[in-house]
Amino acid sequence: MSARPPLRRRFLAGAAATVVTCLALTACTSNDPEDSDDDSNDTTAVSANDDAGDTVTIGFSGPAADHGWLAAINSSAQEAADRYEDIDLQFAEGTNDVNAQIAVVEGFINDGVDAIVLLPSDGAALTEVAIQAMDAGIPVINVDREFSSPFAARTTVLGDNYGMGVSAGTYACGLIEENDISDPVIAEIAGIDALPLTQDRSQGFADALESCGEEVDQRQAAEFTVESGEEVAASLLQAEDKIDIIWNHDDDQGVGVKAAFENAGRDEFFFIGGAGSCNAMDWIEDGSMEATVIYPPTQAADGIKLARLIAQDKGMSDLVQVEVPKRVVLNAPVVSADNVDEYRDLCFES
Repeated sequence: MSARPPLRRRFLAGAAATVVTCLALTACTSNDPEDSDDDSNDTTAVSANDDAGDTVTIGFSGPAADHGWLAAINSSAQEAADRYEDIDLQFAEGTNDVNAQIAVVEGFINDGVDAIVLLPSDGAALTEVAIQAMDAGIPVINVDREFSSPFAARTTVLGDNYGMGVSAGTYACGLIEENDISDPVIAEIAGIDALPLTQDRSQGFADALESCGEEVDQRQAAEFTVESGEEVAASLLQAEDKIDIIWNHDDDQGVGVKAAFENAGRDEFFFIGGAGSCNAMDWIEDGSMEATVIYPPTQAADGIKLARLIAQDKGMSDLVQVEVPKRVVLNAPVVSADNVDEYRDLCFES
C-alpha cells in the first residue's frame, strides 16, 4: 500500500466507545441436538436457552438489499432463524418504500405474530406502526435505525456509529505516534451527511483525533455507493498533494474509493475503512489497506435471537438479570493484519 510499512500490532479498539452490552458476533448455535457433535466452525457457547422451546412466530422486515451490508443483514437474520427449530420466521421482502414497510408490519400485527424484528427504512416513519404492534402485545426488536419513541420497541440492537469514529480516530492517533508523523494530513471520506449515523461517525473520529492533538484536514461526503466513493476520492486526491491518513466510513463505498487511489497512482497514506467487507479483509491481507472498523452485519441475527428469547419469556443466560436488556449496543473493533483471521468469517460481499 504505502511506502511506510503496514502497522503490525494488536489494537483493542472500542474501549472508549459506549457499549451497553456486547453480544458475540459469531453465528448462532443450533438448538438441534443432532448438531451437538458437529465439527463446524461455530464458536458460540451452547446454553440452556438454546434448547428447543415453544415454537414462536417472528416477523422480520428490513430495507431492500441494495448495499452489501444490508444484504448481509438480511441473510444473517434468515440464517439465525434457520438454526432454531422453534422459530417460524415470516420473512418480508425488503423494501425502501416506507408505506410498503408499514403495510408489512400491519400484516404482522393482523397475523398475530409473537415478535417483530424490524430494521426500518426510516426509523421515524416506522415509529407509529411499531407502537401499534407494541400496544397489541407484540414485542418489537428495533435494529440499527432507531425509532423516535421509546415506546416503539421492547429492545433495540444497534451498531456503535460514534464508537466507529472513536475506534478509527484512536487507531489513526496510534499510527501517527508509532510512525513519528509530524504535522499529519488527515482526510475523511464520509457517507451521506444528512444521516445521523454519518454525523455520529464523524464526531467520534474528530473527538478521538482531538485526544492526540490532531484534526481532520480534508473532509468530503459520498453517498455509500461505489460511484460516489470513486468520485469523492478523486476530488480529495486532487485537493491534497500529500495525505498521511484517510478514513473512509464505508467499505462498500470503499470499492470506488480504492479505484480512485489506483487510478491516481497514490498510495502514500494509511487507508482505514469502515464496516468490514470481504474486500476490506482482502486488502488488509495484501497490504493495500491498513485496517477497517467493524460495523456488525449480524445485528438482525442478534435481533432474531433476542426476539426468540423475549417471546419465550427467557432472559440472557450469561446475565444475572432475568430479562433481555432494553438496549444492546455492539462493539466497533478495529481489524488489522494482526487479527484479520479472527473476523474473516464475519465479512460481507460488497
